[in-house]
Amino acid sequence: MTVLTANCPAAPRSSPSFWTRLRTASALARQRHALACMDDDMLRDIGLTRSQAMTEARRPFWDAPRHWRA
Repeated sequence: MTVLTANCPAAPRSSPSFWTRLRTASALARQRHALACMDDDMLRDIGLTRSQAMTEARRPFWDAPRHWRA
């Protein structure tokens, strides 16, 4: 028996579980807090200004980048 998969549509993705979303939100909150705590030299090393860093750090944890929500 030959199984052809080339023309089969991709299986639909299920949405992330509650626990996965909670871990993602927690990680994002920790990262934004760490960003807010960086000094100007550290920010310069990663190519951000203090203003850019604070703008990102003030975003709520549920406001995740689109590629994190896929």
